[in-house]
Amino acid sequence: MAGEKLRFDTLKVRGGYDPKENNFSVSVPIYQSAAFDLGNTERASKLFSFSEFGFIYTRVGNPTVAVLERRVAELDDAAGAVALGSGMAALTYTLFNLAEGGGRILTTPRLYGGTFDSFKKIYPKFGIEIDYAEDPDDPASFENAIKDDTKAIFVETISNPNGAIADIEALSEIAHNHNIPLVVDNTFATPYLLNPFKFGTDIIVYSATKALNGHGNVIAGLVLESGKFNWANGKFPQFTEPQYTLRDFNGKERSILDVFPQFPFTARIRNNYLAYFGAALGPFDAYLTLIGLETLSERIRKQVSSTEKLIQYLEGKKEVAWIKYPLAKGSPYKLLAEKYLPKGAGSVFTFGFNGTDDQLNKFLDSVKIFSFHANVGDARSLIINSPKTTHGELTKEEQNRAGITSDTIRISVGLEDPDDLIEDLEQAFNKAFD
Repeated sequence: MAGEKLRFDTLKVRGGYDPKENNFSVSVPIYQSAAFDLGNTERASKLFSFSEFGFIYTRVGNPTVAVLERRVAELDDAAGAVALGSGMAALTYTLFNLAEGGGRILTTPRLYGGTFDSFKKIYPKFGIEIDYAEDPDDPASFENAIKDDTKAIFVETISNPNGAIADIEALSEIAHNHNIPLVVDNTFATPYLLNPFKFGTDIIVYSATKALNGHGNVIAGLVLESGKFNWANGKFPQFTEPQYTLRDFNGKERSILDVFPQFPFTARIRNNYLAYFGAALGPFDAYLTLIGLETLSERIRKQVSSTEKLIQYLEGKKEVAWIKYPLAKGSPYKLLAEKYLPKGAGSVFTFGFNGTDDQLNKFLDSVKIFSFHANVGDARSLIINSPKTTHGELTKEEQNRAGITSDTIRISVGLEDPDDLIEDLEQAFNKAFD
């Protein structure tokens, strides 16, 4: 399909795969092999000098995993992609790739709890400092917080759990004015609802565990690059330094930009961090993700529709103190949602439980259809008390900065009938307040 400009729903089913290259298999084969034969000494020399590209060892590249990488890259119109063993690996490798040797990442407190906690526990011990914009809703707050050694701005396009929407076009302009990239976690939106590259983003990370796969049966992550950022601008010497492992057929050392000029960022992750830290995505997990990806549009459309119905129901409940979702009544993110998310604002939202702690616990223990899971983006609808679980790593002060109050309940809407979900919530409210 090279050279053809195909639409989203065709690409999610057929992108990045040619049956003729795989014994005409209709379904993507699972290449369950640790290594691949080098053929002969001449071909081996070409492979190890990057004169020829092929598969050597599944830790750094596998045909099944490569189809997933190419397919998601086509959905986001990315120059390059690398699939990894988890969303956390995708984020960690990305930020380490940017700030190795020391530097700063500018971000916001509105992040997944594990991400926030890793910023406290891990990054400073590797010489990477984390700064937080004072007002995440004001792009000028990011501008004011950039320092000489800031290496990137990082935000979630739709934040976990409260659904704050980042003004990524404004943030990308600020980042580029300072010769640094904008990195976004697009997990909640997926490529179906939002393509951040269209608004100036340079790097996208996904937890493919969530809606990309959509069935709660795999752990996976992806990093994608636009191919447009200038890594030779002087702020990122790691991209221009020659490396012995990148030497050519004649033994000349080359930089990552010399060898992979179109997708140096993801190539560097693959050749350095994936190769030596080893968070490889297995071929069977890649296969499961590909199967889930085939129904991405259909799943997201239904989940968004059901989410809006649940919010309409909850907005009329006296047991609900507030709702945080970009399209809920009084949301400050409606204009940004219209700009960035015209097909819907995702299937995750939070609401405030208007009762005691005991009533909140009874409510959670009384649901019958909703699952009490820490995941999101599943085919099943999920419910959880974020302050004590997914964001339990945050102190009370940190939770307050992130807008996560003690009454917060997070819902991820699945594929069940929305009327059944509403009835389940109703009976749980009745039991909690009985």
